[in-house]
Amino acid sequence: MISDESTIDHAYIRAAMEQYEGPLLRYASRLLSDSDMARDVVQDVFLRLCRQELSKVENHLAEWLFTVCRRRVVDHFRKEKRMNPLEADRYETHASSEPSPNMVVERKEASDRVLQLITKLPTNQQEVVRLKFQNGFSYKEISGITELSVSNVGFLLHTALKTLRKDFTKTSEIPFTLKGASHEN
Repeated sequence: MISDESTIDHAYIRAAMEQYEGPLLRYASRLLSDSDMARDVVQDVFLRLCRQELSKVENHLAEWLFTVCRRRVVDHFRKEKRMNPLEADRYETHASSEPSPNMVVERKEASDRVLQLITKLPTNQQEVVRLKFQNGFSYKEISGITELSVSNVGFLLHTALKTLRKDFTKTSEIPFTLKGASHEN
């Protein structure tokens, strides 16, 4: 642990915040269904990063940040002694504020339908789908964050994608593919 503030690499911490604060806030908000609590959790994550020896996290910073974030959310639920399921209407209010400029209307509508369908998945499937496709983590990284085995992560993703494809084709004539849906370990 770093105890002397003079040894903190402020530029590294600032760069980490610029890159990961938004994704961590979205992740924590979806797990907690409470944006204020999510901000508190993410703030605590970055405070812990300030106290952490950078040499121990710099090669896997994203995984470390998301793991600490998830653990803080679990701690919150343990403290409150309650688990709130994600509510579809509250989830939709946390959509990304960074739309892709080249997105066409049809893709936007398809994306909205996929997001709606994701909210109907079991919570554990929602979490691994979001970590994989919204945050770009590998199966191994998701395994580290969620404390599930790599094969369990693969099974959850496979089951979720199969369900999403089936449900999407029922509601749309637009072909359905998820970018990055490869089988990896």
